[in-house]
Amino acid sequence: MGFYSGLAAEKYDRQYSNSFLFKRIMAYARPFLLKLIVVTLIIILKAGMETAPNWVVSKILDDINSFADPGTFVLLLSGLILLMGIIGYLLNFAQQKIMIRIISSLVLRLATDAFRASTQQDLSFHDLFQSGKIVSRITTDTRDFGSLISMTAQVISQFLQSIIVAAMLLSIDWRLSLILFTMIPVIVIFMIFYRRFARKITRQGMRAMANVNSTIKETVSGIVIAKNFRQEGSIFNTFAESNQASYQVNVRRGLVLSIMFPIMRTIGGIMTGVLVYYGSGSVENGLITAGAWYLFLLSVERFMMPILNITSYWTNVQTGLSAAERVFALVDAEHSVKQTGDVHLEKLTGKVDFRHLNFRYSPDTDLILDDLNLHVPAGESLAVVGHTGAGKTSIARLITRFYEFQEGELLIDDHDIRSLNLEMLRRNMGIVTQVPFLFSGTVMENIRYANCDCSLEEIQSLANQIGDGEWLRTLPSGLDTEVGERGARLSMGQRQLVALMRVLVQKPAIFILDEATASIDPFTEKQIQAALKLILKNATSILIAHRLSTVQSADRIIVVESGKIIEEGNHDTLLSKNGYYANLYNTYFRHQSLAYVENSRNLLKDLD
Repeated sequence: MGFYSGLAAEKYDRQYSNSFLFKRIMAYARPFLLKLIVVTLIIILKAGMETAPNWVVSKILDDINSFADPGTFVLLLSGLILLMGIIGYLLNFAQQKIMIRIISSLVLRLATDAFRASTQQDLSFHDLFQSGKIVSRITTDTRDFGSLISMTAQVISQFLQSIIVAAMLLSIDWRLSLILFTMIPVIVIFMIFYRRFARKITRQGMRAMANVNSTIKETVSGIVIAKNFRQEGSIFNTFAESNQASYQVNVRRGLVLSIMFPIMRTIGGIMTGVLVYYGSGSVENGLITAGAWYLFLLSVERFMMPILNITSYWTNVQTGLSAAERVFALVDAEHSVKQTGDVHLEKLTGKVDFRHLNFRYSPDTDLILDDLNLHVPAGESLAVVGHTGAGKTSIARLITRFYEFQEGELLIDDHDIRSLNLEMLRRNMGIVTQVPFLFSGTVMENIRYANCDCSLEEIQSLANQIGDGEWLRTLPSGLDTEVGERGARLSMGQRQLVALMRVLVQKPAIFILDEATASIDPFTEKQIQAALKLILKNATSILIAHRLSTVQSADRIIVVESGKIIEEGNHDTLLSKNGYYANLYNTYFRHQSLAYVENSRNLLKDLD
């Protein structure tokens, strides 16, 4: 049941009309207009080459007795037909070669646009929607979009061939042609009704496959946790459930998409029988010659097959249109963060002001920050403490412009944050999250991530200022050490140090630390504090603190509860008030203090 609910459309999904989709696709194809014209000319020539042999054979059947040497003529004619076949093959090769380049370029552009749209989306977008499903749109759906372009070229080719053959049929016998053409309205009506149903089942099939991709990504990413809790069987069952459901949906999809061609083939067979009956009567009555009748019957097959193929391709076209619709929906998804300007400042000083600010993550949730007023002077280090859910991380996320606040003001250097250029703003910010994220590669590559121009000498100099560089010497290959996926080859403390070094080389005006709660040995903590001091002396710092050493190093501490600031001051002042902070200290921080450790040691000695 849970899986099938995942087949529903995402909130940002849209339903575009076919005409809009085709216009959008043509906009992508516009840079390749010249190549498309060449392909169209090739298609016309190829259609003519495929039709001409039947016409030539018909003429020979009617006039063969008029030639002086019929045997030699037939031999020459065979050579001519063979030549036309070779030319047709070369034209087809040229068409395929050009189309492959066009399709590959279109898929490249669409995948690039989809990926760019995904990376430029707000953090709230990625909080709401599973990354595996987004990946499916960027990879699988763009590939299906490429198939749509290929199918479109085939449909155009088949359509032009049908037009050429139809003109030939009319020239042979207009009566038989009209009988043949009566089937076209029947096919069109059937396609109109079939199209809507096919699009619906195709969407469901794609969503099912996206769910499978999402399940795979999530379970593989969490394989360490699964093994730790011996849940290999559980994650396999989760995958098996989603995969089985995808199988059932796609079996239904396959059945729906496969009924078109047999039905059209049956209609074509019936029509051919009718034409054989009426055509034989026309030959007997002298209305057409035997050669013309032969040409007509051969041409009927040439006329019918493109129509049958078009109806068969139509199912693939629906798949491609559904894929294009899903990718365009991702590209067109609205941003929740709205900018009102594009102000560029040479360098931020780091002054931050919240004025009567209200924030909630979605309209149907409670306020996370309620009438928040906060002034952070440039260069100050501010520790933010409070219970889980108090709103500490939300303050940091608003400063980094990851989310949109609903009411009030947020100013950076006295400028409305909505008016500042986002790239400039984030270039002046350094962020270290609770679980530092490292990309696969070396320590050096991760440190240079935000500042590629930082020299090796500068990085080594900064590294040596942190515990005389001893942390770097503990790495197997120093700066060239491979960190593994998500930094898995490093300890948590080493990951934090690399993340802090990444911020140091960026030289931010505003530093935000969402400190990790993981247990870190005293040696590593001392090195982390040394790195923090290097950052704090040159930046305005917002420290979401979980460790006593960080709290004590701050210039000022604010205590947040239910989205409001209820206390502020330095460590000693707040402790002396014996209020909310004192309670937090006794609950979370006191056991980290040296006095607490000494008292515990003495207590143990007394017990001995």
